[in-house]
Amino acid sequence: MDFLLDYLPVISIIVVFFGFLFLGVPVAYTLLASAFAGLVTAMPFDTVIKILAQRSIVGIDKYSLLCIPFFILAGTLMNRGGLAQRLINLAKLIGGPLPGTLAHVNVIANMLFGSLSGSAVAAAAAIGGTMTPMMEEEKYDMDFAAAVNIASCPTGLLIPPSNIFILYALVSGSVSIATLFVAGYLPGILMGLSVMIVSFFYAKKHKYPTGTRPTIKEVFFSLWNALPALFLIVIVIGGIAKGVFSATEASAIAVMYSLILGFIYRELKLKELPNIFLISAVTSSIVLFLVATSSAMSWAMTSQDIPSLIADALMGISTNPIIIMLLINILLLIVGMFMDMSPAVLIFTPIFLPIAQQIGIDPVHFGVILIFNLCIGICTPPVGSALFVGCSIAERKIEKVIRPLLPMFALQFAMLMVVTYVPSITLFLPKLFGMM
Repeated sequence: MDFLLDYLPVISIIVVFFGFLFLGVPVAYTLLASAFAGLVTAMPFDTVIKILAQRSIVGIDKYSLLCIPFFILAGTLMNRGGLAQRLINLAKLIGGPLPGTLAHVNVIANMLFGSLSGSAVAAAAAIGGTMTPMMEEEKYDMDFAAAVNIASCPTGLLIPPSNIFILYALVSGSVSIATLFVAGYLPGILMGLSVMIVSFFYAKKHKYPTGTRPTIKEVFFSLWNALPALFLIVIVIGGIAKGVFSATEASAIAVMYSLILGFIYRELKLKELPNIFLISAVTSSIVLFLVATSSAMSWAMTSQDIPSLIADALMGISTNPIIIMLLINILLLIVGMFMDMSPAVLIFTPIFLPIAQQIGIDPVHFGVILIFNLCIGICTPPVGSALFVGCSIAERKIEKVIRPLLPMFALQFAMLMVVTYVPSITLFLPKLFGMM
């Protein structure tokens, strides 16, 4: 009985959190209810209300958070601005005469578009919507085609600019957004390569068509059309890395550049702008509301010493850093299966980052590991957003798409282990640019 009384706030947080998730209550409300349930068992009711309100406001009262609505707006403008087809044409050049060329084109286009739009779901819809009919016409197995699109669409969340890295930097409290952006390149490329490797052997086995070598005229035309869009990466990441402007200023520049580019491509019309602004505002408000409620939840967990309890439990299993990181990876993969990326980053960063730092893991390195795990998670059932969108675009059943997805997941997990245990893959570029 004494044990229950001592740990009643912790038990209340856990029971309400998982109970509400099971009932399908939106994550933001679940976070707020869990924080309330934990604190009200330890403090007076009026004090709890004041604390929750204060922590929620403090959680979003940060200048760096301005990046999020600006990058979301830039991504929406790119999505509507005719970027997908131009990047697919460029990807055809890179894919070249490989077996199953269209599968490789799908992966490369997702890496390019996802990094520019900052959204796995937008990449799955835009690239999948264009590539699916092309792959169907060339007699690809459509379950495999959907699997390629689903497994590769999250790569753009590791390749900057990425809103999810901004959230991690915010929660970690000491990590530079610019450093995270640069650190994500190589792991993001490895994640995409893992899908391409599986696609290569699958295409060889099923004798899928091989693309022709492009002519010089085709190369020049595709590069010319895609170059203005790709130049955005040079402006944003180059400007941040060289200290020309901050990440927040870069996000505003990205909006202006995307707007101008949409008009230059003649895919964007003035009458569409109000709807684009509305969609971006709604998406931004959802993300920022999650940030606010997760801030309250984080404070509640910290006040009840939950991160220390979890750290002690992990250290009780083993003190070997290799074993601890393996356990953290497994736990994060499970979390990713049941929770969307934003709340997962906001909730579990304060729990696992101190443990990682305690065993000598760099916060930048851990941030990439965390996002890599959750990128795999959004492609898995039961609540993977990329999985549902990818299956919907290809008009395939989830249970049939899972089979070709499994070898892709296996190789992505292997790449995750390489990124976890070879820190230089993540930290090489930040050190090269003098950011660490």
